[in-house]
Amino acid sequence: MFHLTQEQINEIKAILLEMRRRLISSAQQQIKDPSNVAFEGGDEIDRADLESERFITFRIKGREVKLLHKIDYALMKIDMGNYGICENCGSPIPYERLKARPVTTMCIKCKELEEEMEND
Repeated sequence: MFHLTQEQINEIKAILLEMRRRLISSAQQQIKDPSNVAFEGGDEIDRADLESERFITFRIKGREVKLLHKIDYALMKIDMGNYGICENCGSPIPYERLKARPVTTMCIKCKELEEEMEND
């Protein structure tokens, strides 16, 4: 983290903690949502609509869980002192990229190469 100032690290850490707080708050609201209770009655279309809605909700929640893991990983890296270093090539990740995507683990060049390989 030699390329980041303490102020920059504190700012990114605050962003990560706020992202984490929002995800957890959203999950808690979802648990309290009465539409998550089993649906009785209605016709097949009503039940299909409810199941479709639940499927979408679970997909979103799956993404949120993955993001929560990435946030926790970034916070751990900050605590360990190796945040902001590309895990692929070892180059420092610019502050602007980290601020825009604080959970990133790769510099832009390595991320672009990874995406190109995935698209081939």
